[in-house]
Amino acid sequence: MNLSPLNRRRFARFKANRRGWWSLWLFLILFGLSLGAELIANDKPLAVHYDGQWYFPALKRYPETAFGGEFPLEANYKSPYIRELLAAKDSFVLWAPIPFSYQSINYDLKVPAPAPPSAQNWLGTDDQGRDVLARVIYGFRISVLFALTLTILSSIIGVIAGALQGFYGGWVDLAGQRFLEIWSGLPVLYLLIILASFVQPNFWWLLGIMLLFSWMSLVDVVRAEFLRGRNLEYVRAARALGMQNGAIMYRHILPNAMISTMTFMPFILTGAIGTLTALDFLGFGLPPGAPSLGELVAQGKSNLQAPWLGMSAFAVLALMLSLLVFIGESARDAFDPRK
Repeated sequence: MNLSPLNRRRFARFKANRRGWWSLWLFLILFGLSLGAELIANDKPLAVHYDGQWYFPALKRYPETAFGGEFPLEANYKSPYIRELLAAKDSFVLWAPIPFSYQSINYDLKVPAPAPPSAQNWLGTDDQGRDVLARVIYGFRISVLFALTLTILSSIIGVIAGALQGFYGGWVDLAGQRFLEIWSGLPVLYLLIILASFVQPNFWWLLGIMLLFSWMSLVDVVRAEFLRGRNLEYVRAARALGMQNGAIMYRHILPNAMISTMTFMPFILTGAIGTLTALDFLGFGLPPGAPSLGELVAQGKSNLQAPWLGMSAFAVLALMLSLLVFIGESARDAFDPRK
């Protein structure tokens, strides 16, 4: 990929900040591992070689009859009956490093749940007997995916709204600012509580509700850049040559406005993760049973006798948000025009 000299200097400044550079790599590694959570934490085997054929239970459901069972129900690979059937054919079974999914319950606990960390459950179990490490891995993935989706969509809407206000000005800017004042004054948390009382929240429903309000964070920044850029000489020259307003906004003013936008995006990402965690903690976020860091925090609060719950949630959230803040600081310094 060919970069302009200016972008090469920005990349060099970003790379020179060792804290931000290594934070980016560490975050990408953790996020990449979480994307393959089914290969790391799964209560079904990754692969089974039975009677000369390969089966992949982590990707496809197989009935008991496929392994010599009697019922056309999905095979429970941890049951002694299925294990005996597999052992009778000298089968090869490949399990994930963590033999639990985020919703599977460990019925072989020797102590009441929540159980402390052990060789079977490395970070212990929650109050329902579910493996904490598996829920942390899946919760990390859903938190980052939710925040990334919300950040990208809200940035697109915020940039478009700010660009229209700043470029056209006049009544467009005046009407937009009055709308923002009214819209930003609405109590977001109360609206979520009211809607959650008669609608079952899910990933997309929650994303849509938060998107209605999160796009406003970039409007003022982009608006200011377009207000400043529309009167520059090269913009006036482009308008005098007959270039359309849309082309002027996209080609000449937007690249400058994106500098400030890019520096804000990591902080919008951290805010989205914090908001989702807070809603899950209060019980108005993801549906019950979903892998949620906020729900793990709530369990730590309700089970003070099990400190591993709160400590696990705190460690993951602190690491995730710290890495994103370090990345954001480095990006801000790299795009700073004064440098």
